[in-house]
Amino acid sequence: MEQDTTSEQQLRLRDLALAHGLARVGLGIDIAVHGLARLGDMAAFTSDTVKTFAHTFLPSQAVLATAYVIPPAELLIGILLLAGLFLRPALVAGLLLLFQLIFGMSLLQQWAVVGLQLFYVAYYAALLATAGWDYYSVDHWRQMVKGKREAKNAVMASRR
Repeated sequence: MEQDTTSEQQLRLRDLALAHGLARVGLGIDIAVHGLARLGDMAAFTSDTVKTFAHTFLPSQAVLATAYVIPPAELLIGILLLAGLFLRPALVAGLLLLFQLIFGMSLLQQWAVVGLQLFYVAYYAALLATAGWDYYSVDHWRQMVKGKREAKNAVMASRR
């Protein structure tokens, strides 16, 4: 009976790991394609962004610089999330980018967009909170390789 409980617990943990991995990949695809699409027409994106914020107190040069940073940041964060590489820093970077976007949309009083962005904040936060379930990722694979290497080195050292 105790074996069944352990097997059920292992299944639950694998399900949690799978759910976390699939949720991470979904967000990664969304964010990477966001960045890729904007990079495809960077001139239009930056020009439209500067025009959109023209009536705010933000200096146009700061808006322009920010507009040039957003697409490559989205693409990089998306790729890192897709791979599960540097997961925690990528999730934190995604949250920081969203805070910047929320600030901008709040200045424009685009409350529906802010609401959607807050959903993304919750999604990122949930992935960050469940990062301990990360299994299907490059980070986990690197940890496994590192652990095997350390175990092998320990065995070699004990033989000396």
